[in-house]
Amino acid sequence: MPPTTETLTAERILEATEEVLRRHGPAKATVVDVARALGVSHGSVYRHFRTKAALREAVTKRWLDRTTEVLAGIVAGDGDPETRLRDWLAALFAAKRRKAVGDPELFATYKALLDEAGVAVGEHIGELVGQLTAIVREGVGTGAFTSADPATAAAAVFHATDRFHNPYYARKWELPGIQGEFEAVVELLVRGLRAP
Repeated sequence: MPPTTETLTAERILEATEEVLRRHGPAKATVVDVARALGVSHGSVYRHFRTKAALREAVTKRWLDRTTEVLAGIVAGDGDPETRLRDWLAALFAAKRRKAVGDPELFATYKALLDEAGVAVGEHIGELVGQLTAIVREGVGTGAFTSADPATAAAAVFHATDRFHNPYYARKWELPGIQGEFEAVVELLVRGLRAP
């Protein structure tokens, strides 16, 4: 049974939007298509999201937040900071690869939407660097890492590993040897952070 206006939630709209984007791609997907998939008027969708751009920004943020939530668990987890740093970087790379390989149509759609979703992408990167900062700061506190400025060190680690999480490089993530390259970069970064 299609949702009524009373049962229509932002979350249901975002789920339907993902399906519509998967089917039609970002160039052809419309708010009318989303409304049709939900069995409601496009006005009902606009009551939750004022513009098509707002809807696209929200669906991009939802997609990015899935990765952020997984990584937050690693930051909050047990274990020494070096292990959590390695685990965090590996989880980020694995999540991005899984999205690119497991659902290439939706990944291509999100890649296109990332250019539009400046606020969501900026916030996502800020959250990720913040998570890394927490790990580095804890490492400095325990004496495992040395850094005069954990936030700057965390940003450097994030940018140094860009090739393994930036969607721009997605085609390279399935090349032979990419895992070894990733591990070599992580090892170099961890060694650079270790206290002498």
